[in-house]
Amino acid sequence: MKKALITGYRGQDGAYLSRFLLEKGYQVYGADIPGDAGAWRLRELGIEGKVKEVPLDLMDEPGIRAALESVQPDEIYNFAAQSFVLTSFAQPVLTSEINAVGVARLLESIRRTCPGARFFQASTAELFGSTGSAQKNETTDFYPRSPYAVSKLYAHWITVNYRQAQKMYACNGILFNHESPLRGEQFVTRKIAAAVARISRGLQETVAVGNLDALRDWGYAKEYVEGMWSMLQQPEPDDYILATGRTHPVREFITAAFASAGMELRWRGAGLEEKGVDAATGKVRVEISEEFYRPADVKELVGDAAKARRVLGWEPKTKFDELTRIMVEAELDRLDGKKVRL
Repeated sequence: MKKALITGYRGQDGAYLSRFLLEKGYQVYGADIPGDAGAWRLRELGIEGKVKEVPLDLMDEPGIRAALESVQPDEIYNFAAQSFVLTSFAQPVLTSEINAVGVARLLESIRRTCPGARFFQASTAELFGSTGSAQKNETTDFYPRSPYAVSKLYAHWITVNYRQAQKMYACNGILFNHESPLRGEQFVTRKIAAAVARISRGLQETVAVGNLDALRDWGYAKEYVEGMWSMLQQPEPDDYILATGRTHPVREFITAAFASAGMELRWRGAGLEEKGVDAATGKVRVEISEEFYRPADVKELVGDAAKARRVLGWEPKTKFDELTRIMVEAELDRLDGKKVRL
């Protein structure tokens, strides 16, 4: 029985991966800061109590080594991070301590305690930043545009360095936006889906968002964790992009979300005065707020997953409209007290 250690296991990706590995017969250890934040995801997935919890803080190197020594995992997946781009502008030092130096602490601890373990680092499309509108592949230059992206860039390259210099099996998964009903409401897709469900039930009047024109490559997180696992099953370690290869603006995601709840949305105005209006009632349902704009934003991010298709046999299956429908229907099920389909 293989043993896997997943940091940040109560987050979206960690929870989906935990279920995926349990179904494959792994013994799964979830490493996180003690507490119950995010435990709702494990409950909704039906795996609460099936993951063995191990306390781990990426700020605490002795604690990391103790956790690794006790588990001696075959595979390690690192999702632990300060993962909010906007927050990183307000807390750049903390973001760097966790996302950058924290990964160095983890890799060094692996080297010293279980060097034969295979390591996956959750990298991000935000690394590419402002490098144009063309599809990004594994050879595209990086140009990070936020403290979050800069911290993740260090984590990416330190992972490559440990692979090359220390001969460790270490991979980066460069993940383009991947969403699901397990996203936290701080993320715009879940925020929109939850608001649409409440608006459709008369529990909320409007939702405020930021840049409607940001173009993102949105896939389904449930499928992306399969690609992450596949990376660690290859004969040699390498880095791979996971993406759909298609972009949609935030505006389109909102329109599709309302449509999934049976509401037609029309857009009026421009800039900060643009509003999304319910076609049936004329009521304003979406407003724009400068509060949700980033100091330095990335206009477009789209990835080329050709390498993952060729080497891993991985490709996304869930289309954009289906993803938005899945997310809105999950929110409606939650409001109705029904079991969420995940």
